[in-house]
Amino acid sequence: MWLLRLLAVILVVSIGAGLVLHFLTGDRRYLILTWRLFRYGVVFALVVFALMIIERVALIPA
Repeated sequence: MWLLRLLAVILVVSIGAGLVLHFLTGDRRYLILTWRLFRYGVVFALVVFALMIIERVALIPA
């Protein structure tokens, strides 16, 4: 779980850095990279949440 939290913090910091770099330089590459990171982060979060829900709901014998 600590790894997921670390990845989330790194993702938020990198998105913020990309936005700041875009506003400072005006280069669209940073904005495109930031948008791509945001999309992949949302997809990854949805997959993790789906796996957590499946783990709760599934009746897997231990």
